[in-house]
Amino acid sequence: MTIELKNEIPPNFEELKKSANRTSNWRERLEAVEALGQYNDQQTINILARMMSSDAVYPIQEAAYRKLRAFGEDVQLPPRKKGDLVKGAGKVFVRIKKSLPEGHTFEEFKEKLQKTRSDVYDTYEGDKGPDFDQWLETTWASLLRVNT
Repeated sequence: MTIELKNEIPPNFEELKKSANRTSNWRERLEAVEALGQYNDQQTINILARMMSSDAVYPIQEAAYRKLRAFGEDVQLPPRKKGDLVKGAGKVFVRIKKSLPEGHTFEEFKEKLQKTRSDVYDTYEGDKGPDFDQWLETTWASLLRVNT
């Protein structure tokens, strides 16, 4: 199956550009990559290149890389980022843990993280994929050991 690429900007370019920059919604950014990847235009190439090199969610970087390669761009996939995906995320986790009552559950922690720091929650959820809940629970459990 061949996908026909269009050499023009998409009719909804401004909306896609906003979606590509929406830090608290990795799914929307991934959809923007998919939509932009159908238009081989310098403006879309610029957005995809920025997303490939600097998006905090690695699957989005990979998707942008694949689209750019399909356009014939000579790009290299950046290595997966080590450590905090969002600067200061470790402190955020500790602050949220300390704001909850002693004996709180993992679900309470997860819910508060999602409500108070949706950007952090979303970035890690997008990056970890199906392993997110397990990763977050392990992170939460280690906070309980270290900070009680």
